[in-house]
Amino acid sequence: EIQSALELFQAATCLNPSNVRNLKQVGNSLYLLGKHKAALGVYEQARSLSAELRKTRGEEKGEEKSSRRSKGGDDWELWHNSGLCHAYLKQYDEAIQAFERANANQRHDATFLQLGKVHEDRGDPTAALRVYQDALDFSPENPELLTTMGLAYLRLDDHQRAFDYLGNALTHDPRNVKAILAVGSIIQDNRDMDVALHKYRVAAAQTPDSPQLWNNVGMALFGKGKNIAAISCLKKAHYLDPFEWIVAFNLGLVHLHTKQHASAFHFFNAAVNRKKDYAPCYMYMGVALSAMDDLENAYLAFEKSLKLKDDHTCRLNYAATL
Repeated sequence: EIQSALELFQAATCLNPSNVRNLKQVGNSLYLLGKHKAALGVYEQARSLSAELRKTRGEEKGEEKSSRRSKGGDDWELWHNSGLCHAYLKQYDEAIQAFERANANQRHDATFLQLGKVHEDRGDPTAALRVYQDALDFSPENPELLTTMGLAYLRLDDHQRAFDYLGNALTHDPRNVKAILAVGSIIQDNRDMDVALHKYRVAAAQTPDSPQLWNNVGMALFGKGKNIAAISCLKKAHYLDPFEWIVAFNLGLVHLHTKQHASAFHFFNAAVNRKKDYAPCYMYMGVALSAMDDLENAYLAFEKSLKLKDDHTCRLNYAATL
């Protein structure tokens, strides 16, 4: 369908080459087809055409009003979509510039969110927080912005601020699934499993097929000592998203706790294949291997874990195996 739409918009552009809207839709279709470099070229062409039209028609009063609308609306979308293409291509500096140009034309919550995400992707959480704060100054009651701000603080291990923003998000949107899951995980970290499970029950009514939800439910049940129910929930999460490394890691933990060492090794190995820089995966894999008397490979796993992160827990388990 998108390919057919692209062909029709290209035909319309051939019939009316001065129509910026048609050209913009060609770029949007290319973006949706994953042809990001081609889309960038079309957006650049549309911006040049729009600037040329404003220049040639700017003397007429009615056209000046139309031009101002185009600058506020069409130009924002062109810059915003260009930023999306640059972000997908991991051209972060160009993406930041495009999103900032979009906001200079017309501020939108979506642009703030994408700009903050680019800063996070390039490893600058402080800049991302500044962007989200600017967005909240512009739109203080937007639950998506509040949730994003809370999640950013959660990734920085500032649980109190994260909880405040997430709670504020739930005040404006009590059924916000992302906020519910994040609040539940904070409560879960504080060992209040029953309250966390109550939160997850609300989220389950909205997104019953969320792998993140079933992962969190499984670990809450594991915290309550209900290992069979925990494995059941985690396996459902694994079924819904078999490539999510944290689900495989948690399944390994529960199986290790129930002394099913071969199964634990299987899940830790799956987690390592998807997240090669997470030291605890190697440490617990070493524990499982040592329980199966495969000491040589257990030593290698412990050494890999220590190479990634020098942790006293890993050293303790390594010493116990020796």
